[in-house]
Amino acid sequence: MKSLYLATQNAHKVEELSALLGDRFQIHSIFELNISEEIPETGQTLAENSMQKARYVAERFGVTCLADDSGLEVRALNGAPGVFSARYAGEPKNDQANCVKLLGEMRDKKDRQARFVTVLTFHEDGQFVQFEGEIIGEITQEARGQQGFGYDPLFVPFNADKTFAEMSLSEKNKIAHRARALEKFKLFVDESLLFHDE
Repeated sequence: MKSLYLATQNAHKVEELSALLGDRFQIHSIFELNISEEIPETGQTLAENSMQKARYVAERFGVTCLADDSGLEVRALNGAPGVFSARYAGEPKNDQANCVKLLGEMRDKKDRQARFVTVLTFHEDGQFVQFEGEIIGEITQEARGQQGFGYDPLFVPFNADKTFAEMSLSEKNKIAHRARALEKFKLFVDESLLFHDE
């Protein structure tokens, strides 16, 4: 089975991606590569950040890798926090502080529509391919649930009655933005016959 390194330093993303890809690849975390520094994320878009992370790991270690950059885009906030989702409340990254800030920004907003977006970048033998997934929903009035990470306690997908943080990982992975991007990636793998003989 082909080894695939997940180019993320977020342990929660490693867990989600592993659950979705474990039947097709031997999944590795980049923690196994002993990267001590933080992978750069200086792009202006999710796609740029995802590509930057994939290149960083591919060029230094020459491994087959999959990078992820995801963000929450809130319509009433003109798409914020967007590419700055992980650091919305400043440095260092803090999920709880980000959620508190977002709820404060949304206090007087009637339009609470938002979307989660993921851009995956796959690297193999010097080639890079990107895949995008999204899910639309709305921002809650208060945090709900203990599962997940990031803005999961504040986001209810349309046609659902739970936040992502109230869902089990398997429930979330049936509908979430990252899962939708991964479905496109898996279709690409199947159609290109990658790794079938390994």
